[in-house]
Amino acid sequence: MKKDLHPSNYRFVVFKDMSNEYSFLTKSCVDTKESVTWEDGNEYPLYKLEISHTSHPFYTGKMKLVDTAGRIDKFKTRYAKK
Repeated sequence: MKKDLHPSNYRFVVFKDMSNEYSFLTKSCVDTKESVTWEDGNEYPLYKLEISHTSHPFYTGKMKLVDTAGRIDKFKTRYAKK
């Protein structure tokens, strides 16, 4: 196996789905700037997700429009000229 191939900064991180406020704790090496206090009273880094398994249409069976960063507005302005 190659040396220094995998990151060495694995730690517990809270991932939060911003569309339905669902959060879960798992190990990751993702860079974060925010932190949050978890249910066990400890503070962990926070990584915000746009969509997770609790809000994705494939897993929920429901179509739900998630408008992040004004995707619909960008589409309308792009094709309004034509």
